[in-house]
Amino acid sequence: MSTIATTTCGEVAGAEHDGVLRFAGIPFAAPPVGDLRFRAPQPHPSWDGVRDATAFGPVAPQTAGTIEALAGAAAPDWSEDCLTLNVFTAALDGSRPVMVWIHGGGFTGGSGSIPWYDGSRLAQRGEVVVVTINYRLGAFGWLYVDHLDEGFAGSGNAGLLDQVAALEWVRDNIAAFGGDPDQVTIFGESAGGMSVATLMGTPAASGLFSGAIAQSGAAHNVWEPEGPMEVTTRLMEVIGVSDLAGLQRVDAAVLLEAQGKVAADLTIERASRPHGDVLGLPFGPVLDGVVLNQRPLEAIREGSAADVALMCGTTRDEWRLFGMMLRSVEDESTLLRRLGRMVEDPHAMASVYRQSRDDASHDAIWDAIMTDRVFRIPAIRLAEAQSAHQPDATFMYLFEWASSAFDGRLGSCHALEIPFVFDCLDAVGVGMFTGPEAPQGLSDAMAESWVAFANTRNPHHAGLPAWPAYDTSSRSTLHFDVTSRLEHDPAAEIRAAWDGRL
Repeated sequence: MSTIATTTCGEVAGAEHDGVLRFAGIPFAAPPVGDLRFRAPQPHPSWDGVRDATAFGPVAPQTAGTIEALAGAAAPDWSEDCLTLNVFTAALDGSRPVMVWIHGGGFTGGSGSIPWYDGSRLAQRGEVVVVTINYRLGAFGWLYVDHLDEGFAGSGNAGLLDQVAALEWVRDNIAAFGGDPDQVTIFGESAGGMSVATLMGTPAASGLFSGAIAQSGAAHNVWEPEGPMEVTTRLMEVIGVSDLAGLQRVDAAVLLEAQGKVAADLTIERASRPHGDVLGLPFGPVLDGVVLNQRPLEAIREGSAADVALMCGTTRDEWRLFGMMLRSVEDESTLLRRLGRMVEDPHAMASVYRQSRDDASHDAIWDAIMTDRVFRIPAIRLAEAQSAHQPDATFMYLFEWASSAFDGRLGSCHALEIPFVFDCLDAVGVGMFTGPEAPQGLSDAMAESWVAFANTRNPHHAGLPAWPAYDTSSRSTLHFDVTSRLEHDPAAEIRAAWDGRL
């Protein structure tokens, strides 16, 4: 039997799913097609009657990525008409805390409908309402064309503005689904974690959430306009157009294909430049002076999210997922050459890592360096910045449980914590990623922490050791594993080695 909820645009009909009510494919903005391509999201027109909300909407234009394939995503059924969200709720009455998930995928892939992001069990477990969203990806959401037409100011952050629009929809509508619009937590992983931290420094998002959980993503990944302008120039050359009108008219499939070529070429080129972009993200937030007036980390330090509680963290072996797909580091000279693109004294930095990993291979040292440079140190910088404003509600974690998949080569890699957070170890594709013996007890502990944070702004619960707030003296960090433990300032010597470098 369908359940009807009333939104500001009209009524939607959802259905029971795994013990909760699920409303899927609800539009939160007008389709960004035609003249709206590259523009800020616009309000969705209202509709008459009851809109079916029992099936997920199309994902944003994309090609299937490695992580998405592991996460059980089929070949993407994509459309530019993709700005929809999904709501998981135990009931339509009441006023429960809200958790809004922003998916990862390098700003070029992913969606809110991937099986790993099913919010049913979180909604069942903790008296929360879970919302998962889509936002525009790649060139459709992050192509900077401000310099081509001033009427498109903010174009390089259209995907970020999509996230803001989704949060505005939550503010205006979530009460109809049993949610409390005054107690919203945003959470996300990888590009989603970067989005969470960026939103903390985005003026348009101020007041739309009071809690933030940044998983394996922080506030460092923001471009100056020159980088996005280079992407735009290359894209236009590949497509064969000379102006913005040509970009707006080109078929979406052609734009997507050109995006892939430009991204592949620039990823290789930029990684080889001194102080290059080793993460290889040609698309993402841009410091455009319109949507983002300053770097998000600087804004956070100055108090842009002073009223927001924060939990952030990483996995122990983030880079191993990417390292499996990249050329190995076979000798010391290769290690030092790569490291020399990042720091002035590569010998000194390598020595710091060698001291704690005497028997590690060159590959293992490189994986550890990249894990810290791209993920762990930015997470620490984010926690340092926010703890000055939220000394009692800033928390740090490290996920350490190691996968047995691929003969253990993944370790505790990037994205591994996601099915534990969503309590979905039995979802499609999870076993291939975790191996056959993923501990349900660890999933229980993490899901309870995420829900506790959404409810109380403190992730501690009875199943964990003491978990004090993070500050720059103790640097308390909860290590999630089969047996979780608290550490103070883990890998302090490595953290100190990066001071002043990120």
